[in-house]
Amino acid sequence: MNIDALEKMLAKGNDSAMLRFGLGKAYLDNKKPDDAITHLQHCVEQDPDYSAAWNLLGKAHLQLGDKASAETVWQSGLDVAVRKGDKQTEKEITVFLKKLKK
Repeated sequence: MNIDALEKMLAKGNDSAMLRFGLGKAYLDNKKPDDAITHLQHCVEQDPDYSAAWNLLGKAHLQLGDKASAETVWQSGLDVAVRKGDKQTEKEITVFLKKLKK
């Protein structure tokens, strides 16, 4: 689904964590990290246990060059992933945090 279609769904009042995640990912893929952050932040506010959203939110902050925010967000996401047993996201975030500290 393209960004316009997702934005139309949101405009119709179909707000959800999954929709916000889709919008955040689409904007991130299109190199629009500011817009990605807006939607991914809404996503994790709606569903604080959405570990994949925390992961993308960290990536969006990193695209903006905001390493401090990326680290903070990824640490939150790592905590969620560990608690939920989301091994894939846990591994990804761990790698990103290690690279960030180099």
